[in-house]
Amino acid sequence: MSPKGKRAAIYLRTSKADQVTDNQLIALQEEADRRGWSVIEVYRDHGVSGAKFGKQRPELSRLIKDAKRRRFDVVMAWSIDRVGRSTHEVTGIMEELDAFGVAQLYLQQGIDGSTPAGRAMIQMAVVFSEFERGIIRERIMAGLERAKKVGTKSGKAIGRPATDPKVEAKVKAHLDEGWGIIKTAKALKIGVSVVQRLRKSHAPNS
Repeated sequence: MSPKGKRAAIYLRTSKADQVTDNQLIALQEEADRRGWSVIEVYRDHGVSGAKFGKQRPELSRLIKDAKRRRFDVVMAWSIDRVGRSTHEVTGIMEELDAFGVAQLYLQQGIDGSTPAGRAMIQMAVVFSEFERGIIRERIMAGLERAKKVGTKSGKAIGRPATDPKVEAKVKAHLDEGWGIIKTAKALKIGVSVVQRLRKSHAPNS
């Protein structure tokens, strides 16, 4: 498809409540006009940190849902850090948009995903993020292995402490009775993660 005549969506974000997105919007609208693109929707997350995602970024979530429905052909943002500051989260969103067939344009970095070169740059960002994730995972596993060796020599247990069998039995009984995870955790004064873990390994009425 020719870049001309594309349907564009603009994403704007400010991290402080007293900041405005007007300058971002003007620059992106001018870029869309220059390219002959029609801006059909503007998404604004106002006063939200770039480290927040999910329900804390309602407009970004709405944009991704609309991208899946192919309401537009390209997403425009002033800068990559407007999408977020977490490399893993941002590259995940880039990859998701690319999978939906939606191009991306980041004005400050000059990345235009509607061109082969721009798509290559986005794919490279995703690859490097995956590489970084792999390195971090290896370091964590190596650290745990060292901790286990040290723990074995010192006689100290390493890892998650075991749940008291009596508490575990009460959790399973509540789950069998149809109690929810949060209600069970509150009643027994234990963490929600403990109940979640036990539910995964527990077959009802076992």
